[in-house]
Amino acid sequence: MESIAGTLAAPVPWFGGKAGACAEAWAAFGIVDNYVEPFAGSAAMLLGAPDGKRVETINDMDGMVANFWRAIAHDPEAVANAADWPCNEVDLFSRHSWLVRHAAGLTDCLHGDPDYYDARIAGWWCWGACNWIGTGWCSGTGPWIHDGETLVNGRDAGNAGQGINRKLPHLGNAGRGINRQLPHLSAGQGDPSEGSGFTARGEYIHAWMEKLHQRLRDVRVTCGDWSRVVKDSVTTRHGMTAVFLDPPYTKGEMDYSAGGVGGDLAMAVQAWCRDNGHNKAMRIVLCGHKGEHDALLAHGWHTRSWTARKGYALTEKAVENSASETLWCSPHCMPVVNVTNDLFAEAA
Repeated sequence: MESIAGTLAAPVPWFGGKAGACAEAWAAFGIVDNYVEPFAGSAAMLLGAPDGKRVETINDMDGMVANFWRAIAHDPEAVANAADWPCNEVDLFSRHSWLVRHAAGLTDCLHGDPDYYDARIAGWWCWGACNWIGTGWCSGTGPWIHDGETLVNGRDAGNAGQGINRKLPHLGNAGRGINRQLPHLSAGQGDPSEGSGFTARGEYIHAWMEKLHQRLRDVRVTCGDWSRVVKDSVTTRHGMTAVFLDPPYTKGEMDYSAGGVGGDLAMAVQAWCRDNGHNKAMRIVLCGHKGEHDALLAHGWHTRSWTARKGYALTEKAVENSASETLWCSPHCMPVVNVTNDLFAEAA
């Protein structure tokens, strides 16, 4: 499915997204009746899936993420209306503060009601994620934390008044110097209407959200611990099931997990993979850095390699990390096809 920006994708930047791994992962899955993604994030694997009739479930323990995808599935117009707003410093920090304060309540509602969503929160979250610089948007971990009348840098709270902490933006300076259109929603092309056939930013955003809605409208979106959606009632009860697992990595300097280093979580996921890999009704793909889950190879698993995007910093380390991305595939995944050997076999 194509979007107005090319390949259908989330409208927010996402560190650790797996769009580049879609071809390899779906080659490993083959044709399945059911698809489950316990760590959805940007939902790149779902959005990059080949056409086909199947039951689909995505999950994320981050309430902001789960709420965005659920709201898109039910009310894309309301999400687009909330996301269609020029960036200014006053609104960016005030919405960040408001969303941080309401995050826990949102997650509780999502946990308790499978139909609950808040389209305004989804739009604000999307809007801010496109305009926020660095990490920490809606997490309360930085860089800016609302502390009464002051925005404090969460990474250096003891450095008050030394160029990191600063007062809340003055309302009389409504975004001078920082007003701009949504950067990611414009596909990195400045004016989103330029060359797209759309006459205004709002039309472009609404069209993108509608495209996502068409893809998500029959997808079940859950919010909670990953282990809830890998039970039999969600997986093999629906036939041949593909499970795509992308937990926070235990290796590498960059950690994009909401709760810190992935260590224990990644190892728990690996243990589940080891215990369930031989289920003939399940094809499992697990992501990680090279060598991270090689313990599975002794249980009949095989690997596929892919190269991730290097991001903005083309450092030697970034290049090394991008080249070390690996997919571990369970024993009943489709085998890797050696095209060269097949051609020689046919010639013989």
